[in-house]
Amino acid sequence: MKPPLFTFQRLGNCLLLCGALFLTACDRAKAPAAPAAARTDASVVRVTPEMARNFKVASLAIETLDSSQEITGRIEANDQWVTRIGASVTGRVTEVLVDVGHRVSAGQVLAQLSSPELTQAQLNYLRAHAATSLAERAVDRARQLIQADVIGSAELQRRESELSIARAEWRAATDQLRLLGLSDASIERLREKGQLSSVTNIMATRSGVVVERKVSTGQVAQPGDPLFTVADLSRVWVVGALPEQAAASVQLDQSVDIEVPALGSRHFNGKVVFVSDTIHPETRTLTVRTQVDNPKGTLKPQMLATLRITGQPVQQLAVPEASVVRENDRDHVFVQTAPGQFKLTPVTLGNSSRGLRAVQQGLSEGAQVVVEGAFHLNNERKRAELE
Repeated sequence: MKPPLFTFQRLGNCLLLCGALFLTACDRAKAPAAPAAARTDASVVRVTPEMARNFKVASLAIETLDSSQEITGRIEANDQWVTRIGASVTGRVTEVLVDVGHRVSAGQVLAQLSSPELTQAQLNYLRAHAATSLAERAVDRARQLIQADVIGSAELQRRESELSIARAEWRAATDQLRLLGLSDASIERLREKGQLSSVTNIMATRSGVVVERKVSTGQVAQPGDPLFTVADLSRVWVVGALPEQAAASVQLDQSVDIEVPALGSRHFNGKVVFVSDTIHPETRTLTVRTQVDNPKGTLKPQMLATLRITGQPVQQLAVPEASVVRENDRDHVFVQTAPGQFKLTPVTLGNSSRGLRAVQQGLSEGAQVVVEGAFHLNNERKRAELE
């Protein structure tokens, strides 16, 4: 017996309905989720009118700023006032009289050494002196003999020539002794008494502080060896490294404020005396040197310092330091976007100048910025974000 016709029709309709429902479910599964309409921007904070009165808002404007650069540096001795002292003759050091840190005066004996070379130079001096005396007496005799018509004028001229040569050799021997460190008084005693001395002094040629000593008792010293370094520290250098991007902002004779942490962050005034013409290839910096008076010796070589180099005032958009909020290692300010609504906006700022910071990027003139209470407003933003 054949099944009824309506049964097959109902079965087909059911299958079509199930297929439609399955396709609809698949399309819904593939469709992306709709964004939450109530999602809130974490950088925006809304406050009540009563709370808004606690925050002061002002329009950004162009301000007069002091152009300045702040760099790190160190104290160094003024090379123009540094003297390296060595022995003028080869010899063995017999005594060292000063050490590093001692203050010395020009002409003060720093060390003594014994030298056979000095002894030989003194013998040469005595020979030259004796030859000069002999030549002088020969000339005197020749003048007497020529008056007696015993000798001719040619003999007198020969003896006068020998006297000139003897005197020149004597002067050269005297200069040699001075170069070897003998004083005029010692040379005078040598000429009068003929007493030789094998000991010579190494003397300071400048007043100052002994900053380096490279000699010990018993050491053999050669001419040209730097045995002592004496520096006059009444005027020192403060040397810093300036980034190449700021090279054009520093000029000679600019005023510099120097802060020394080792001296309780004391401040000193100086001026730029040197700006390097070349860039260091590894650090990409150029050397800046300032000069500072140091009459009391307060500043010591190799002390660390911070240099604040002040240039000509410039006109630039600026925000008060109280407006700046540090968040995620970046500077931010709160910009009012509507009454009672503020947005945390990232900005790029320059160095501080008289309580203001130059705006380099992120804001435009006329923007409404929170200038008082930014810290508390940021706390309110964080509290709202947590809730």
